[in-house]
Amino acid sequence: MNLAFWKNNKDKQPKKKKSVAREWLDAGIFAIIAATLIRTFIFEAYTIPTPSMEKTLLVNDFLFVSKISYGPRIPMTPLAVPFVHHTMPFTKNTPAFSEAVQWKYRRLPGFTDIKRYDVVVFNFPEGDTVALDQPDPSYYRLVRLYGWSQVNNTYKIIHRPVDKTENYIKRCMAEAGDTISIVHGQVFVNGQAAPVPPGSQHNYVVEISEPLNPTRLDDLGISGPFQTINANTFEYNLTPAQAEALKQFPVVKNIHMAEDENINALFDMNDIFPHDTIHHRWTDENFGPLYIPKKGATVKLDDSNISLYDRVIRVYEGNTLERKDGKFIINGQPTDSYTFKMNYYWMMGDNRNNSLDSRYWGFVPEDHVVGKAWMIWMSYGEGGIRWSRLFRTIK
Repeated sequence: MNLAFWKNNKDKQPKKKKSVAREWLDAGIFAIIAATLIRTFIFEAYTIPTPSMEKTLLVNDFLFVSKISYGPRIPMTPLAVPFVHHTMPFTKNTPAFSEAVQWKYRRLPGFTDIKRYDVVVFNFPEGDTVALDQPDPSYYRLVRLYGWSQVNNTYKIIHRPVDKTENYIKRCMAEAGDTISIVHGQVFVNGQAAPVPPGSQHNYVVEISEPLNPTRLDDLGISGPFQTINANTFEYNLTPAQAEALKQFPVVKNIHMAEDENINALFDMNDIFPHDTIHHRWTDENFGPLYIPKKGATVKLDDSNISLYDRVIRVYEGNTLERKDGKFIINGQPTDSYTFKMNYYWMMGDNRNNSLDSRYWGFVPEDHVVGKAWMIWMSYGEGGIRWSRLFRTIK
């Protein structure tokens, strides 16, 4: 690779021909630099690992994530192995980055801001899960993410730099400045019922007078049931369209959205953000109202809401916070209010009863946002390539 291409060849000497090895080396270096720039500033490939977004997105959907939509984020941990996220391939916990250099959060201008109902890829805000040899109390929360069959009690939470934590994908249900609530599974934003994504799923209790025809269920794309309540009552995970179709079956006596009858009953209120059952006895189906922090906005602090914003103040925005003599002390100064430095977002999976999302770990800060899910470029399942999903834009 000629790094002095601007210099004139005064003696008009013939250029020395590069060896084949040198040409391959130059081409390799150029490819690595170009691919790294594209991956950092334009788009990045991402694979759906869990069913939390079904059936909007399926396991083994391969996506392009647009970084220019919201503006590319300048790397905060710049010393890293190219094309590797946080761990070296074929190793268990060997870091693929160095924390010797850490840059402040900065983002280049993008085409748009994060909007309600966008499908967004972001760095997990609560810490990563890794396999260990000792039990950890986070076991039951991991079940929500990975499923019963894939989780044992040998996990713990570790902490990496913001841009090196695991990538998650969810739908933004509320943006900075919104107030969100959930009533019997229905999401409300600023007092208005939020639209239900057509591909979203929810657990439904289905009561029947005689067995359902499995062929007709297959035609509707319905699998299961995943739980039997009694001889004539079952739980299915359904999209809104599937639930409406089942209602038309003559053998279906009753169908309604499940709440306490389903797997959620296994998880008590301590698992639900903000993990404060004295002031907020919320569940994943009945939640809020909750204000989503907005940059420059100020909230009054008291015993009833400090658990909501404690992590924002201490962890995401880097302040000290303590309670002394009945007063809140932030950075050594007594105060009864706080002004936010960043915008925050509320992310939820479309597969509402099978998603570890903001209902469990709270807000997603703007510095954790990677980009906007753009297009499915490859997808495969048990039957091979899902041709109908290829090159489908994500909504």
